[in-house]
Amino acid sequence: MTDAVLPTWRDEEWRYADFTALETLAPESFGEWRDVEVAPGATWRECTVVGGSQPGLHRMRITIGEGGRAELFAVNAGADYTRVECVVRLAKGAHFEFGGVTIGGGEATREFVTRLEHAEPEATSNQVVRAVHWGTATGNFLGRIDVARDAQKTDAAQDFKGLLLERGASTNAKPELEIYADDVKCAHGAAIGQMDEMAGYYMAARGIPPEAARKLLVRAFIADAFAGLEDEGEQERLLEAALEVLGDAV
Repeated sequence: MTDAVLPTWRDEEWRYADFTALETLAPESFGEWRDVEVAPGATWRECTVVGGSQPGLHRMRITIGEGGRAELFAVNAGADYTRVECVVRLAKGAHFEFGGVTIGGGEATREFVTRLEHAEPEATSNQVVRAVHWGTATGNFLGRIDVARDAQKTDAAQDFKGLLLERGASTNAKPELEIYADDVKCAHGAAIGQMDEMAGYYMAARGIPPEAARKLLVRAFIADAFAGLEDEGEQERLLEAALEVLGDAV
């Protein structure tokens, strides 16, 4: 892609994007990447809340050295189209942990796009994404995992779940695996649905008001994305940031 060419729906990694919003961005923004190098044996972690009133692209390239570990946890709560894109290359014995939540109402599209290259043996990765949307909003997760021929003993997992609080909302999931090694563990799962009425009934039967029960259920749903984050303070900060967006939507 050159600076003068916008992506189109024919580009698989952009197929669910808001192209009206993309047209408002400066062409050079599509070539802007943030590069992160994780040294062999080192640990890098970032916890972030992204999104504003204007369309935004947040693009990262992470290279993890042998035995290194990279962790990225994010809340995507943009009021307009907001895309978080992460390209990761894992060396031998490296690990990548990703936990993300897209959340919000209105008409906005919010998405995570990840591309993981398991380039060497014994690397592991885990991705957990939750989407909570209402109004006519959309939450997307496009996750691709490439396992090279020599990357034996790879262990990679993706888990996506979408919760739609109103009928007009939607989510899209596109898990993709391309595996050339033969001694690997690769798994992905995707589920989309509405609030669990039976769980709400169970809580109401024990005296919990319906509004409080719904908020507790959404809180537990969102918290799954941050279960891999060992810093309890950051875990709580991200969770509260997501719940603040939720407001009175439930």
